[in-house]
Amino acid sequence: MDDRAKGIRKGKAAVKANDVKADLIAVVVAMNGGGPCVLTVGQEAALPSGPFELAHRSLQSGLRGWVEQQTGHPLGYIEQLYTFADRDRIGAEERVISISYLALTQIEDAGAAARRSWASWYDYFPWEDHRSGAPAAVLEDLRPRLREWADSAGDTAVRLDRRRRSTVAFGFDDRSWNEEFALQRYELLYEAALVEEAIRGRPSAAPTPVVGKSMIADHRRILATAIARLRSKIKYRPVVFELMPPLFTLLQLQRTVEALSGRLINKPNFRRLIEQQELVEKTGETTTETGGRPAQLYRFRHDILDERPVAGTKLPLTRA
Repeated sequence: MDDRAKGIRKGKAAVKANDVKADLIAVVVAMNGGGPCVLTVGQEAALPSGPFELAHRSLQSGLRGWVEQQTGHPLGYIEQLYTFADRDRIGAEERVISISYLALTQIEDAGAAARRSWASWYDYFPWEDHRSGAPAAVLEDLRPRLREWADSAGDTAVRLDRRRRSTVAFGFDDRSWNEEFALQRYELLYEAALVEEAIRGRPSAAPTPVVGKSMIADHRRILATAIARLRSKIKYRPVVFELMPPLFTLLQLQRTVEALSGRLINKPNFRRLIEQQELVEKTGETTTETGGRPAQLYRFRHDILDERPVAGTKLPLTRA
């Protein structure tokens, strides 16, 4: 083989070795039975995803196509979430960049139900639900194991840093719980090898992972990113109404915000904020489905988006 042919062959091998694949991945969130749930496909709790192809008109059209093809579920509201490109996130032999999106939708019984499933996001992050106070998983399991991990560091500065990050992330030592730290908490548990994804392929001597269902590859990290984003966004944009039925009671709206944030809300303060922001309007109809006396039904005021497109519409969480 002459030098020119060798050079061409070497060049092709170099291009192949440096190939980077891009895929599109969706975190599709809906409310089911009063709680937030996420759409998964297959038997390994995977988020809907597929490669970005030349035939796709845009990233969003490609994403919508893959989700509908894999689940039979059309998407409504979507926004770009984050781009994941860590070297070993998929495997040592390939480099895949995942462009993730957050999608908010309504659950529909019709369609390709056999190809999709909805699971509570608290099945994957049971330590994130504080509506009934700090869950036992935090108090009885995570705290001592995170302290043990912190104290295992030989360097004093590292040991103190681990303790500080654990305390801030999980609200230990009477620190306040911040619902927006969902991603920091998961990444801390990953660093401490306390989630299954962190110990895959390791010897059996690795620590037993904490409670919470795992997901394929780094999909649980992507889901944690989406939870953190949504918990932050419901405080300054009215995206929560993408998850509400056309008509709802104020109590149903409050329960939805509480379920998403994992925190309880002071009822009078919440209703006062809704009225001040003029987010909803009465329909003149009532329902008895909530039990007790008939409750007023409301609808979201879509005109608010035209009236305040830049400033947004605040829906802050009010501490109980």
